[in-house]
Amino acid sequence: METDPDPAAKSPPKAVLFVCGMNAIRSPMAEAIARSLLPHGTYIASAGVRPGERDPFVDTVLDEVGLSLGKRQPQTLDELEDDFFDCVITLAPEAHHRALEMTRSTAVEVIYWPTPDPTVATGTRERILDAYREVRDLLTMRIRKGIR
Repeated sequence: METDPDPAAKSPPKAVLFVCGMNAIRSPMAEAIARSLLPHGTYIASAGVRPGERDPFVDTVLDEVGLSLGKRQPQTLDELEDDFFDCVITLAPEAHHRALEMTRSTAVEVIYWPTPDPTVATGTRERILDAYREVRDLLTMRIRKGIR
């Protein structure tokens, strides 16, 4: 008797897109982390629903774990060069809504990972950095657990 394979045993996606509000914090962070953890050859990109500016705190907390965005700048979904992804991971409500609209007529899997916005943190520089570290560590844990 043939049974369905364990859904957790699915092979990882070949092309992943991370989407957040402005592609300034959560989605570029997820992109950098995923590049370090997912199998070589996996196409990984990120974008935002609306234009944003690069956030220096992201560079700081990625550098702490040996990762970098390089010269990468935020981009919107409309600016993406490629539009074929077999998995879109959204990190904010507005990104999830937009991704569902974009993929309505396709077989793309859209996954919502609610992720806090560290820009709401107040206080000392160290407290603000801690909020960014929490997002970095949350994304790392989720990506390590596997996409799908």
